[in-house]
Formats: sequence, structure tokens, C-alpha cells
Amino acid sequence: MIRKDDCYRIGCIGKPHGVKGEITFHFSDDVFDRVNADYIVIEVEGILVPFFIEEYRFRSDETALMKLDGIDTQEQARELTNSEVYFERSLSDEDEEPTMAAIVGYRLFVDEDGTEIGEIIGIDDTTANTLFEVKRADARGKNPVLIPVAEEFIKGIDNDKREIRVALPEGLLEL
Repeated sequence: MIRKDDCYRIGCIGKPHGVKGEITFHFSDDVFDRVNADYIVIEVEGILVPFFIEEYRFRSDETALMKLDGIDTQEQARELTNSEVYFERSLSDEDEEPTMAAIVGYRLFVDEDGTEIGEIIGIDDTTANTLFEVKRADARGKNPVLIPVAEEFIKGIDNDKREIRVALPEGLLEL
């Protein structure tokens, strides 16, 4: 059984394309292509199900047309529309720095004293400055707190523990 904690979200299924079961896949991370994955994981009725990839081709930097094994009709493809797509963390290239999509679920710690700030629940890249959306570990402040994703703040990333250590300007967490 595939656990959600062992995966990270990489996109969602769009509308069917054609009549032979091909789907439109809107992705935020092309890890399936970088590591030449055999399958992707799709959430179907709350259960994570692996679907083997027969073939795919890119339509843009954020969209691919994909044919999945066992999805052979437009009706079958339509049943997957709007389903969330995940990728198993263990299949990611460990030598690479994690992508923004892959770090959702990591915990953030203050580098100086090891105090936990909270868990990264999302990435806001709608502005010029990308932000971590962090659910606070303590009861202080409003959830989520927004923390800039800046190289000078990040002091270390431990992919095995799924932790990031940061040094933040004084007062940033009180905003």
C-alpha cells in the first residue's frame, strides 16, 4: 500500500484527450520524466493507486498528454479528471536538490537552537518572491505563516529526515 507521507504532489489530471484513453496531465514537477519513471500515483476515491505509463509527450512546460496502462477509453480517462497525481519520494533522484513540490511536508527548524517552526504545507509562487506556507508547530500566530524561500535563509536540508534548517531575520515569525 502506498502512503501519502511517502509521496509528494506533482500535479493533477485534466480532461481526456481523444477517444483512446489518453489524458491531459497538468504538472508542477516533471520528476516522472527526469528519472524515467515507470508509473505515477493517482488518488482515486481517497486511495493512492499506481498507474503504469505507456507513453507521454509534452505539450508545454506544465502539460503532458499521457497514456496510462489500463485506461483505454475516453470514459475511463474522464473518471480520472481532477484527480491528484503524486510521485513516490523514494523514486526521486537523491543526488538532486529537492524540487519545490518535493519539499511540501518537510519540517522547518531554526538553525541556531533547533526550535521547530512547523511543517511546509504549500509553496506560494504567485508573487515575485516564492514563499513557504508553514503550519506552525506551536499555537502562536495565525496559520499558515509565510516565509520567504531565499538562499541566504536556508542553512541546511536533510532529505532523509525531511527537514530544513533556516536562519530568519528577527521578528519575521511575529508578522
